[in-house]
This record gives sequence, C-alpha cells and structure tokens, in this order.
Amino acid sequence: MSELMPMIPLRGVSVFPNMVVHFDLGREKSIIALERAMMMNQTVFLTAQKDINTDLPTPKDVYQTGTVAKVKQMLKLPGDSVRVLVDGQYRAKLDEVNQEVPYFLVSVSGIAEEDPENPGADVIALMRTAMELFDEYSQKSPKYSNENTVNIDTIKQGGRLADTIASLMQLNGEDAQKVIETIDVKKRLKLVIDILKRENEILKLEDKIHSKVRSSMNKNQREYYLRERIRAIQEELGDGESTSDEAEEWRKKLYELKLSEGVTKKIEKEIDKFSKMPSNSADVSVYRNYIESVLTLPWNDASDEELDLLAAEKILDEDHYGMEKVKDRIVEFLAVRHLSSDNKAPILCLVGPPGVGKTSIAKSVARATGREFVHMSLGGVRDEAEIRGHRRTYVGAIPGRVMALIKECGKNNPVFLFDEVDKIGMDFRGDPASALLEVLDPEQNKEFVDHYLEVPFDLSKVLFITTANDTDTIPRPLLDRMEVLDLSGYTMEEKTQIALKYLVPKQIKANGLTSKQISISKSAVTTIINNYTRESGVRSLEKNIGSVCRKVARKVVEGDDTKHSVTAKNIEDYLGKKKVFYDKLLGKNEVGVATGLAWTVVGGETLFIETAVLPGQGHILLTGQLGDVMQESAKAAISYIRAHQKKLGVDPDFYKDKDIHIHIPEGAVPKDGPSAGVTMCTSVVSALTGRPVRKDVAMTGEITLRGKVLAIGGFKEKALAAHRMGIKKVLLPADNKRDIEDLPESVRNDMEFVLLHTIDDALKEALI
Repeated sequence: MSELMPMIPLRGVSVFPNMVVHFDLGREKSIIALERAMMMNQTVFLTAQKDINTDLPTPKDVYQTGTVAKVKQMLKLPGDSVRVLVDGQYRAKLDEVNQEVPYFLVSVSGIAEEDPENPGADVIALMRTAMELFDEYSQKSPKYSNENTVNIDTIKQGGRLADTIASLMQLNGEDAQKVIETIDVKKRLKLVIDILKRENEILKLEDKIHSKVRSSMNKNQREYYLRERIRAIQEELGDGESTSDEAEEWRKKLYELKLSEGVTKKIEKEIDKFSKMPSNSADVSVYRNYIESVLTLPWNDASDEELDLLAAEKILDEDHYGMEKVKDRIVEFLAVRHLSSDNKAPILCLVGPPGVGKTSIAKSVARATGREFVHMSLGGVRDEAEIRGHRRTYVGAIPGRVMALIKECGKNNPVFLFDEVDKIGMDFRGDPASALLEVLDPEQNKEFVDHYLEVPFDLSKVLFITTANDTDTIPRPLLDRMEVLDLSGYTMEEKTQIALKYLVPKQIKANGLTSKQISISKSAVTTIINNYTRESGVRSLEKNIGSVCRKVARKVVEGDDTKHSVTAKNIEDYLGKKKVFYDKLLGKNEVGVATGLAWTVVGGETLFIETAVLPGQGHILLTGQLGDVMQESAKAAISYIRAHQKKLGVDPDFYKDKDIHIHIPEGAVPKDGPSAGVTMCTSVVSALTGRPVRKDVAMTGEITLRGKVLAIGGFKEKALAAHRMGIKKVLLPADNKRDIEDLPESVRNDMEFVLLHTIDDALKEALI
C-alpha cells in the first residue's frame, strides 16, 4: 500500500532502518520538504543521489530504493541551513513522484523484510563472521569513533546487524546503496562481510606504510622538525605569529586569571589542541573563538558598588516620581550589602501595566548602585539556546545571550534586566523559561554552565531584575524564584508631576526647542491626561507632549519667533479634538442603575450596571458582552435575592412572572471577572423594589450565595477611577481594608470608604 510523503535527496549521507542519524540540509527545496514533514506526521522518504555533485536533482537523479524515517528534531543553523535528527523506520520503494515544486512529494511502498529474532544456523554463522571482521575494523580504522554507543553484540537479527555495521562504517555512496537495496538477509550479510574484508585489507596495508615512516625518525626529532618547518612556512607566507606563539600568550593570560583547578585544566587542554594544529586548519578558528570567549569573560572584574544610601535615594528620586516601594527595596538591598558583602543579590520582578517605568527604573538602579546595566528582551524568545548557547558540536555555535552580554559589559556584577518575562514562549527548540530557572536561582547560578563555554561561571553577584505586565503567564517555578514588586498605575497628580518634571523638559530638548520658544502649562498637561490618553502609565502622555513640541518646532522653522504658550484653552489647536471621554456622574438617582468599578490593563474604569424588570416568564437576559465569570456573578445575585425575598421586600413570585434584563453599556468591550457581583445584586434589588441607587456611590466586591462579600484585586486603580469621576463614597470588601493605605493621601481625604461584610451592608448604603 502506497503512502504519500515528502522526499529529501541526500548526498554523502545514507540512512538505514533502525538507525538514528543527524545531518545538515542547505538546499531550500529540502528544507521546505522537511518543514512540510514536520507539519504532517513527521515522516519523510530519504534516498541518495546518484551523483553528489548534482545541485538540483530530478527524480531521475535519485535511487528508487531508500528509507522512510521519522523526524525527531530540527535546529536552524546560521546561514539558512538546518540540522535534522531522524530515526530510520523501514525500507521503501519510490512508486510515483506526485509533485516536484516547491518540494518533492512522492508515493512510496514499504518493502517487507523477513528478519526473525531467532535466525537459522547459516544466518548465525554469517553474523558471527561479520562481528569478528567488524571488531578488527573498529580497532584499526581512523574513521570509526570510539564514542559510538551502539553495541552490536546485543543485536539478534541478521538484517539489522548488517544495517548497523554499514551505518557505523560510513560507507561511500555506492556501497551503502547496495546494502540498502539488498533485501535478502543472507545476501546482505555476505555483502557486508565482503566490504569488511576489503576494508580490513586496505587498513593492513596503510598500517604497514605508517609503521615504516614512524620508525624512520625519533618522536622528538619529528615534532621539532615539523614545528620549525611550519614556522618557516608561515614566516614566508607572512601569516604572522604561529599557533604555538598565540597559545603561549593564552597560557600566560590563563595563569593570571587564577581560575579554579577544573576550569584551568579544561582550558589548558583546549590550548594544547590548538597549539598542535597547522595554521591553515579549518578547526583553528573554532578553537580560537572558544578560547578567546572564555579568557575574555570578566572572571574577576567587578564594578565598585556605591554603598551610600543617601546618594542612592537621591538618584532614584531624581529619575522617578513615586514608586516608593521599589525605591525602599533597593535601598534595603544596599543596606544589607553594606553589612554583609557575602549576601546574594535578590531577583526582583517589577509587575505593572505598560508605561509605568519598569524598564527605566532598572537603569536607575544600576546608576544608584554604581553597576553596569545589561538589557535583554525576552518577548517572543522561543529557543533555549538564546539563554544557554549552542553546543560546540554545531556549526557556527555561539554562547547564549546571557554570557554574551556579561562578556560585553566587562563586569561580573551588573544589573541584568530580563524585560517582558511574561511573554517568553516555547516550541520544539526547547523551553527558554526552564533554562532561566538556573540563571535566576540563587542556589544554582553560582555555577552556571553555558552549553558553548562548558565551564561554570558565577552569576550570584549579578543583580537580576525582570519586568512583566502580568504574573499569570509566568511559569510558576520561575515566579517562585523572584520577589514580586507591584507597580500600580499613576494617579492624576502623579502623572501631572511626572510630565512637568521629566516628560516636558525631555521632549522640548528632543525636538530641538528651548524654554524661550515653548511653555506647556499644568492645565494643558491635565487636559492631555484626561482627554487624550487612557492608560495607567505615561507612555501615551509623552507621545502627545512630543506631538505638541513637533507642531511648535515646525512653526519655529517657518519663521514664527514668538513664544508658544500651550494651555488647556488652545490644546485642541495642537492635538485636535478630544479622543477620550470618561464616565460622568449621573444627573439624578435612578432605579436599577448602579455604579461599579472595574480593572483593565490601562487602569481602573467605572461602569454602569443597568437592570430592567419586564413582564415575562422568569427569564434572565444578560447583555454587554459579559464573560462566563461575570454571568455566574449575575446568577448568584438572582439566587441570593430569591432566597431572601421577604427580607429584601421583593415580590415573592418575581422569578415566575417577570423577566430580568441586566445590561452593561459599551457592548463592544468584553467584560469579565467576579468583582461586579455586589454591583449587580444592588442594581437588581433596586429594579425589583423600585428604590433608587445613590448616584455618588460606587461599589466593588464578589458575592457568594450566602451574601458574603469577598475580596477583590486592583483596588487602587478602581478607587482612582471613582475619584476621577467625582464619586464621594466607595463600598469595598472588608478584606480589602489594607489596600486603602496604598491610595494617595489626596484621594483618601476626598472620599469615604465603607467596608462590606455582607450584601446587606451594601444595600443599606446604596439604596435610598
């Protein structure tokens, strides 16, 4: 029965059944076929070219018999080539070529083989002969590697033994193809035995010749003669210093570094190999790059830390407004370092919405501590080798970015920022998050081993800082190794101060202006914040200020020499009509309309929950693009009202002859979460009893069927949204009492906070 699969023509490589082999692909057609195979069932037909010099083979240029293999792994290499690991499955014959462009798609039929595990005496005799000849071959052949882990003594099948020996011998294309095309087990064993006999005879002759050459000169004389000859040739060619001179310089540098005994022995061994190579060897550059990479690492070079706490506090205050928790944590770290120099550096994770200054505060930490700053973005990183490097067995291998950046900065104790750690990915190339575990674990990173460098390097002195917008997508083992510091959104006053102290001067300078040509008033900044941005941070605010400066810069270039004063009255001349409109306080107290509070990635929002009671049959209608959790909150509220209808003064038959429609405006925006439970319950009770809800009261909290009010998250952002709207009283779960302290004093003074234990507490405060 024919199977349809991609085909890859091979040159210089043969793949046998039951063999795991890796090889490189460089032709675009073969790479496309491999990618197609990965998308299907990872099966591919591998057959050899008749002529290895053919660059673009046609179906006539390949053998009809080959091997069906399973793709186990693929790795992209520098230079658009791919290294692939395959597992040979069975012999197959090419029946038909269904497609040639953009890759070969062929129909193949598997070839049945009779290869029993208990063969007859004649096959066993052939197997023993083959194993004896192969044992002789393996001891003499320079092609055979002692590192091969295949033990042919354990193979019980004659055909499989022949295939294994042929694979280990690295036969030329014609011999390998003969073995693949020979289906009969006896004939295949005889063929392999004939090849082994021929190769062993050749090896005996080569050994005889080498023995005669070796006996003609003393070992020391030979080495001296060859070295002097190489040196003379290099001088004549103008190649400069020989590898031995270069190796001697490296040895001096290695001894000066005073590394551990294990590392020193490892590098000495590599230097010795390098010194014995001819300068024109292909491996010279590989060894040179490796040795220089190791010796140029900052093994003993560290920045002198600034342990002046007052100076550090001053620098942090100069660079950032607010962020008291983060600043206090950095100063605490410096204080501990002052008392104990052996203290391990912490791993801080700054979590907060976009634009609040997570990345920039890491730079300030470096400046405050007197350390170098290193930045690596993890957004979209999917290859483990980005973190830990490639093994030197791969062509074009390089160290991972962690060690490369440490080497580039030249210090072994920098502030190292892993940006966007919550956006790290994974695929068939490995899991970078798992590789980060060793980097960020204080118990392991003292001896971090990069796959390329293969020697342990101490990362415990590095101050690692990571940033994320949300901790939910960070793998739990990775999160456990970090100390999370939450950076909530800025208040209106904080945004205004940041703009006036930092953003306005920065943008005026960046756009080539001076304070004599432009001034931006506080009222203009406030208007930009309220009417042109909707964010927790200040990134969009800075863009709008930059837009104003560019408009002024154009006028200056056109010849307008007057000073341009930007105020709230003329801001529309620079930025156009208002783009953002926040909810406004209702004009009157209404029945069935309650004000809730919500958290979004750009800060807190207020939302109105509306309930209408209609004649019907007890249906509940939910609109406004509500998520599953929010719909469940609405159902829990209805169930609570039904269970306590007498106490609430609700018609006992409302669920039989009334339909309840709950709607949250802005239906295009998806909404979800449990914290609207209190607001929904209040809105429904108001609609059923006809009692209006106070317009100046906002509420948040999750409810249970027993009427308990549970804690919620993001209270600071929600409270700031209520304050912006003009709300005077906020109802919040009693368990969130501690969060009130995080609010700015100006907000706490303007608002009244009522703690809720049950939904009855909310109804007493909200209903008139």
